[in-house]
Amino acid sequence: MLDRLAGLKHEKVELETRLGDPAVLSDQTRLVELSRRYKELTPIVECIERYEGRVADLAAAQEMFAESSGEDRESMRVEVSGAETDIAALEEELRLLLLPKDPNAGRNVIVEIRGAEGGEEANLFARDLYEMYVSYADRQKWKVEVMSTDLSEMGGLNQVTFTVRGDDAWTHLKFEGGPHRVQRVPVTESQGRVHTSSATVLVLPEADEVDISIDEKDLQVDVYRSSGAGGQHVNTTDSAVRITHRPTGIVVTMQDERSQIQNRAKAMIVLRSRMLQAEQAKQDAEQSVSRKAQLGGGGRSEKIRTYNFKENRVTDHRIGLTLYKLQSVLGGELDEVVDALIAEERAAQLSSPE
Repeated sequence: MLDRLAGLKHEKVELETRLGDPAVLSDQTRLVELSRRYKELTPIVECIERYEGRVADLAAAQEMFAESSGEDRESMRVEVSGAETDIAALEEELRLLLLPKDPNAGRNVIVEIRGAEGGEEANLFARDLYEMYVSYADRQKWKVEVMSTDLSEMGGLNQVTFTVRGDDAWTHLKFEGGPHRVQRVPVTESQGRVHTSSATVLVLPEADEVDISIDEKDLQVDVYRSSGAGGQHVNTTDSAVRITHRPTGIVVTMQDERSQIQNRAKAMIVLRSRMLQAEQAKQDAEQSVSRKAQLGGGGRSEKIRTYNFKENRVTDHRIGLTLYKLQSVLGGELDEVVDALIAEERAAQLSSPE
């Protein structure tokens, strides 16, 4: 263990030197890779240094305790006890920091929400979920940028795609992918009966250009006139863009911007992110299962979370967590749910024989 900690400290020092190397600075791919590793190591090494400092403090306090008497001895006893408590806490912190890192940690996030089963009520629920995540992002001081929207007839969302930018956005939002179910009396229901509807949420790590190389020859780019709300520019120019990546069959459409160039740029961001996830799924069987679990079929029985308005209840079915504060959760107070999911993931990692 001590050898591993020393190795990590040495690696950070080496990275500091390499990040100042002109050869690295001129290689964007290498620079991004080394910068990410340096950012990952920094909190670990800081914790190691605090740990080593308290170990040294303990050794000094134990030596003084052995040589002291009277009030000085009691004072040293307190110092020894405090150092032992701090060391135990730092050892636990190190255990968590040394857990296998999520390869997407630190990335920005692309979220896609679509109405699934339930007709217009599903689209209205998709809007509720979108507003929930925007409020949650605001609480976390993250930046949200809407990339595309498709409004439904009653003001819901057939589909919305947006980017969330923040250092810990992926760590907190990655659990949100999957079918979300709502149970409530729809505004379209005149008899006051409770209906069950669903919306799907897809969470993608944003890919950098250095992560995914795309050959322009593999792209089929179609342009057409935008449709839907948007002002006078709609249906006057061929600004909407549909990009098809022929080898994978991935299709991305963007039409919100006035400029064809802007829509193409946004579409390429989403395309790279979908390709990054597909590549990670190919390399890791668990990731493949995870992605399938995120999307499911959008059916009401395939759900990760239920929002029941009559009972004021939110239930996350993956960890059996139920909260009776529906409006607070929909208002963006997701911390209690997300923290429980993070804790469950860490517990599983700590108990893993690997």
